[in-house]
Amino acid sequence: MSHDAFELGLHDLANAGVYAIGTADVGPLAATLRDAGLRVSRIDLLDVSDKRTLLARMSAQLDFPARSGGNWDALLDNLRDLGWLKADGHALFLDQADSLRAGAGEAFDTLLEILDDASQFWADREVPFWAFIALEHPDA
Repeated sequence: MSHDAFELGLHDLANAGVYAIGTADVGPLAATLRDAGLRVSRIDLLDVSDKRTLLARMSAQLDFPARSGGNWDALLDNLRDLGWLKADGHALFLDQADSLRAGAGEAFDTLLEILDDASQFWADREVPFWAFIALEHPDA
């Protein structure tokens, strides 16, 4: 599938941001973004339904430095750095996020805000940063 099939407009940095997608789209979209030269990182959120587990899972799967704290500020700081993940741009896929959305609505909303802040930070530096929240029913 080409990026046009997803209507992302990868050529336009202004389109980078946070998007909800269906779980079936993760594989093809990840391949498209990898082919576009971005570093693709998948974070498996299966059975994650609270803030503490979310932060631990993201820290482990994005290989955050050991010095990073386990709080929202540390998550944002690390997403604004990513220096240990050498890349010309980033695409994060938070796969199977349904449990988090259902079980920790406030944490889910905070995560979306942090991802949006990180995307804006990178856009200001002309570096693409995409975040995709994969849900069974993204339109619900």
